[in-house]
Amino acid sequence: MKSPVLCIGEEQPKNCFTELQVLKGHFDIVRFLVQIDDFRCASAGDDGLVLVWNVETGERLQELRGHSQQITAITTITCKNEVTLNTSLITASSDRSLSLWDPDTGNRVQTISDLHSSVKCLLVLERLCVWLSGGEELCVWNRDFQLQCQRPNHSDTGITALIELPKNYIAAAMDKKIMIYSLTVSADSSVSVAEIRCLSDHQDQIRALINVNDGFFASGSHMGELILWNATEWNLLAYEHILWEESQAYNQTEIRMGAPKPSEMSIQHLTTNGNLILAAVGSGLYVYSIQTRSVVAYRKVAHDSNVLHTMLLSDSELMSCSEDGSVRMWEIQDLPLPAEPASSGFFGMWSFGRSNKQSGPPSKKVIDIPNIRMLELMGDLIGHSGAVQMFVSFKEKGLVTCSADHLLILWKNGEKQSRLRSLALFQKLEERGGL
Repeated sequence: MKSPVLCIGEEQPKNCFTELQVLKGHFDIVRFLVQIDDFRCASAGDDGLVLVWNVETGERLQELRGHSQQITAITTITCKNEVTLNTSLITASSDRSLSLWDPDTGNRVQTISDLHSSVKCLLVLERLCVWLSGGEELCVWNRDFQLQCQRPNHSDTGITALIELPKNYIAAAMDKKIMIYSLTVSADSSVSVAEIRCLSDHQDQIRALINVNDGFFASGSHMGELILWNATEWNLLAYEHILWEESQAYNQTEIRMGAPKPSEMSIQHLTTNGNLILAAVGSGLYVYSIQTRSVVAYRKVAHDSNVLHTMLLSDSELMSCSEDGSVRMWEIQDLPLPAEPASSGFFGMWSFGRSNKQSGPPSKKVIDIPNIRMLELMGDLIGHSGAVQMFVSFKEKGLVTCSADHLLILWKNGEKQSRLRSLALFQKLEERGGL
């Protein structure tokens, strides 16, 4: 399907996504996308459906039906046999069940129902041939969907995120805390899990938890705290608190009226390429350097509403999507006016530091950090009519987005697609001419 977005290329020369194809099949909010291989992805959401798509053609390949309520988590699991690698899908649902699917046939291979509660997150540990589910309890399963061990937790929110750490350790986000667990595989292949440490440096609920590389992991909270952790010693390496400075100048009554809503400073999403961490903070974007432990670029208002998902395309290019229905491409550029006063524009709105007490020394402002850069809008992908939940990049094949409007959109390089069509037409004409 072609779209009026085709004309976007002239106005945005660095935006290659000038052709789109709308993919229909869901009946409610589409919250999840997961890449299966180089040409397939799966989508899932509040209608309980899992759909498998060919991202080259936009064809719907499989419809995985079985869950009676919304999907709460989805991931891939790869099984090796003597000849090939087979990728399957694991899904969790509010119907308190877990399912294993074959995306090639659409068959449900395994299912576990009547769980004590719904699962909020999944983590596959390929090396140990196990996978974990997190919610009101932490469970470890083998590839045959047999429960190996479980640990209840004592948090109202339960486990909301799981990541793998070096040396058979995992980190679990649980309200304001990060729990470190060790996994032990015995000689008979049974697995046990033990609680090792509790990291309680966050002062608000943890909204994002990611691996950075073998040495670090990072977490972000509802009140705008970004913490960088050592992945093997589990100690705090850097703490950045994104504060709103303007309201500090007013009296207490005006602070309450003028202060941002908590969601406006909440870290909704974190992503990394190993060198930089990109944080979605309210409706803004914040780029943090792991090497220098400082902010290198940011934009207070990147979208009209909260940013829900981000991606670093390179050390200078990134992408974000938002509740406002847009997907935007950004480039990190040098500031045109390095002497611009800190109180003007969006720079005066942010400060970074452990505290922001007026009686003490002033918090370091972003503008004071050497080599601070800005995010310049390079492309605006307009196609969805609802909040864009997330996206997956298939590099030269295109970009897939999903939304609250029940749709997926496959964005492609218009020039490349036009060349491919011309080439295909030329080949057909040649074939006919050769008859």
